[in-house]
Amino acid sequence: MQKPSIPKGTRDFSPLVVMRRRYIFSTIEQVFMRYGFKPIETPSMENLTTLTGKYGDEGDNLLFKVLNSGDFAKKADATNWDERNSNKLASQISEKGLRYDLTVPFARYVVMNQNDITFPFRRYQMQPVWRADRPQKGRYREFYQCDADIIGSDALINEADLVMIYAEAFEQLGINVTIKINNRKVLMGIAQTLGIEDKLTTFTIAIDKLDKIGIEGVEKELLERDFTTEQAKKAIEIISFKGDNEATLAYLKTVIAPSEDGKKGIEELETVWNYLAATNFDFTKLQLDLTRGLNYYTGAIFEVTANDAKMGSIGGGGRYDDLTGIFGLKGVSGVGISFGADRIYDVMEELNLFLQQQNNFTQLLFCCMTSKGLAYAMPLAAKARKAGINTEIYPTDAKLKKQLDFANKNQIPFAIIIGDSEIETGQLTLKNLNSGEQETLAIDAAIKLITENSIM
Repeated sequence: MQKPSIPKGTRDFSPLVVMRRRYIFSTIEQVFMRYGFKPIETPSMENLTTLTGKYGDEGDNLLFKVLNSGDFAKKADATNWDERNSNKLASQISEKGLRYDLTVPFARYVVMNQNDITFPFRRYQMQPVWRADRPQKGRYREFYQCDADIIGSDALINEADLVMIYAEAFEQLGINVTIKINNRKVLMGIAQTLGIEDKLTTFTIAIDKLDKIGIEGVEKELLERDFTTEQAKKAIEIISFKGDNEATLAYLKTVIAPSEDGKKGIEELETVWNYLAATNFDFTKLQLDLTRGLNYYTGAIFEVTANDAKMGSIGGGGRYDDLTGIFGLKGVSGVGISFGADRIYDVMEELNLFLQQQNNFTQLLFCCMTSKGLAYAMPLAAKARKAGINTEIYPTDAKLKKQLDFANKNQIPFAIIIGDSEIETGQLTLKNLNSGEQETLAIDAAIKLITENSIM
């Protein structure tokens, strides 16, 4: 018999992990709602025509494609099979794909529902996405994103709001973070200064790999993509500049002075910082090697990293003024951010940030010593549940030690023990399984004591 398994890059989640993940989701969701965002959901599958061409060549290669139903090879060209031309075959045998992110499906949603949306539209979405990437720590093939987007407004106060959402959510989760910011217009200004404007996408994709392949690797890739030695070295020199935000801006103003795009990018950064300064917020860091290597970004770009854990980005996003245009809706500006829930979980686990009370699923267990006690416990358990106490009845009249072992293994803090005398008198034995203390009292008093000593 074949041993059961799951696909690489996917995971099963135990009850404890699910509860902790829900804690992350609910914390982020509450912050989204405080800033006026409304929830939507989109299908797991999108038409490949919706997805392809939106993430660059490398992104397209990471799309999970879904084979057509039935005889999927029926319409495939025999020559493509013989030549193993996977690109042409893919469009013939697969019309759908699993979504790569939530932003492109959101843009498609906006275009399809534009007559029912009031702009500017603030939406949040918390759903899984799929990427055919190589699995490793912090990188999965199936993972959740928690996105917030504002579409239908080009006001830069929106960028400031999104930065504040990051700051507030991560503060509530207890994660010390750095919120990095850059602007694609600044990157265009650098490209124009170097004379590589027509290679902006190649430039940003290479820079985006800096953490993975290092400075030498980036320089080597630029040279392999037909950059001159002088262009490659100057590019590395610019993005490697280190200093506080003020010093970095001053450096940029001298380096990309001739570029109108570059000047516009600097102005946008300064405007966002002025909005944030009004709230005494100073957590952002201008990072010139931040590119967010996706083609659809046009303005501000964001990335969040945890300061106390070894992990890649745990959040990112930016402005994408032209995204809905590819689906036929021109002139609609958008900006958004995403929380990497799976990486956030790994960071919180590494830093021991989950609260102990999240382990308590069941708070009260009824331990019945006889079959008669099981029936007696039913209305008592119903009363405890109505009072808001998570309650179980052990399903058999097993030995008390076995029932209490079950409670301890499941971290249940309280047990009510019911034998013949408890049935006769109505006075129940309540045992605190954390302290070992026990007392005899009626069900209403037991419920009151459990409620007072539990975190609901």
